[in-house]
Amino acid sequence: MGSLGDLERGVMDVLWDADDALTAYDIKDAIEAQRGREMAATTVLTVLSRLEKKGLVSSDKSMRPHRYHAVATRAEHQAELMHEVLGGAGDRTAVLARFVGGVSEEEAAYLRRLLGRASVGSD
Repeated sequence: MGSLGDLERGVMDVLWDADDALTAYDIKDAIEAQRGREMAATTVLTVLSRLEKKGLVSSDKSMRPHRYHAVATRAEHQAELMHEVLGGAGDRTAVLARFVGGVSEEEAAYLRRLLGRASVGSD
């Protein structure tokens, strides 16, 4: 899956924040409002095409203009990125230790609760 470029991330943020599927023009307008500069609709369509090839975006082409939505939630995407990092790590335990060492007490408590649930489910 890999990380996203700046514009790809901007498009995905708009889609993740949307309640419904959006047109390329809806996405273009939202990005322009966020960044305060204009962009071409063709640029957004190119990014959407790339994101679709990466499996991050799906489109409904049964109507015009086409409508796009994120295939997974932001949290699901970020979790997948974390799995990719761990999968590519030479020393997974070192990576996990470094990650856990940087979380807050509240986050550590939450991780402990999640791990407790996971161990109960595996019995």
